[in-house]
Amino acid sequence: MATTCSLQQYGRVPASINLHRKQQHSFSICSSRVSVMAGNRNVMLLQGFINNNKVSKRRSTAGLVVKCGGMGLGDFIGGDLVKFDIGQWLSDVEEHKALAIYPPHEGGYEGRYLNRLIRQGYYFLDLSARGLGDPETTLTKVHPVCPAHLGKQPIARWYFPPEVDFRLEHLPPDAKGLVVWIIEAKVLSKAELQFLALLPTLRPNVRVVAECGNWRKLVWKPLKEIAGLAAEGA
Repeated sequence: MATTCSLQQYGRVPASINLHRKQQHSFSICSSRVSVMAGNRNVMLLQGFINNNKVSKRRSTAGLVVKCGGMGLGDFIGGDLVKFDIGQWLSDVEEHKALAIYPPHEGGYEGRYLNRLIRQGYYFLDLSARGLGDPETTLTKVHPVCPAHLGKQPIARWYFPPEVDFRLEHLPPDAKGLVVWIIEAKVLSKAELQFLALLPTLRPNVRVVAECGNWRKLVWKPLKEIAGLAAEGA
């Protein structure tokens, strides 16, 4: 500031100082305008949001009726967890020997019933219906398997023993039996489900549990009814 006054006395004020003052003045004016415009815009956006929210609430609540009928404790903590049906589950497995179950979509509930079968002395063979091929050939016969060659190795064919018979031969002496648990069984055809329903008849120590779909609560039915054998009297 002192330099500016001394230069003004001699009439020699550099042009850079004047330019710097003009830039500061213009910047302060622009910043104030921008802040005012931004503030107005924020107020306008806030008012529009409040108005739209009021309209949406009016539209959403107009003629809306909420009914909470038929709900119980099982709808909040899991229906199968409050039903004491383990005894019925074990008796149905022994009576029908082949069951079609419908667990909930979120999964996890069927593990409670699986663990109870493990405590009874059963061993498990977990399979997926997708890529299973012919169930009769895969489970009870020597079947070929072609590994992926990826376009570089020669095409090979390996032969595997029957999945069910191989495991039955290697069961411990104290084992109660073998449970063939098949997931995604909803993709199987009716003829394939019929074979699975008849598998305990061919192999008396085998039990079959097939996940044939999903339901709100875990339910099960005899696999013969799903495959249509019960109607035929088989």
